[in-house]
Amino acid sequence: MIKRIKDVDINYIEYGEGEDIVLLHGWGQNIQMMKPVGDKLKGHIVILDLPGYGESSEPKNVWTIYDYVECVHEFLNSIGVKNPIMMGHSFGGKISLAYASKYKVKKLVLFASPFKKGIEKMPLKTKVLKSLKKVPLLNKLEGFAKKHIGSTDYKNASEMMRKILVETVNLDIREDVKKIKCPTFIFWGTNDEAVPVEDAKELESLIEDSGLVIYEGCTHYAYLEMLPQVIKVIRIFLEGE
Repeated sequence: MIKRIKDVDINYIEYGEGEDIVLLHGWGQNIQMMKPVGDKLKGHIVILDLPGYGESSEPKNVWTIYDYVECVHEFLNSIGVKNPIMMGHSFGGKISLAYASKYKVKKLVLFASPFKKGIEKMPLKTKVLKSLKKVPLLNKLEGFAKKHIGSTDYKNASEMMRKILVETVNLDIREDVKKIKCPTFIFWGTNDEAVPVEDAKELESLIEDSGLVIYEGCTHYAYLEMLPQVIKVIRIFLEGE
């Protein structure tokens, strides 16, 4: 499905009934990288291709994280979502953090989400594929990972998306993160080469009501490498009051 928001075509899927759960993918990815999580949860699942990725069109000017936040907010309002459970990986996690600092969010789930200034290393396609091959339950992801991961890394991105990448990684949102009041759960891998695991501990310390799970030997895609365990923790987190 497509919605026109802020002069951008937003491609999205929604399915299921219940609490609103919104999933935002990482840099250079699309809906398919968050669907393995959404498919395992009960609720009204909403997953979108962020502007510039998948089947969504690119912004016509250089957007900051805050522009993405406003776009997501306007999009969610357009489909009647007011107080979502937000889940984001990497770039999508940074948007989720900024979103939760400004708008009402019931609960927040973060997968390796950057929040400080600094050039995160975009994980190489080959490294991701190798990590997925090691996980029997995730072998099926290899096919679309070849198509979607790394296809719009910095070197292959359009001039506009390169500029947006620079804006994104050079924006420090620690002061925004401190404003987050909703219950938050954070997942990370010890072998994350994009955002160091030390950042996970700092992020947990900045959010008053938060918890953290670190998976030994996992990469920037720990949420997929440890999918059954991650889903189990998320379900417990969502069910708790």
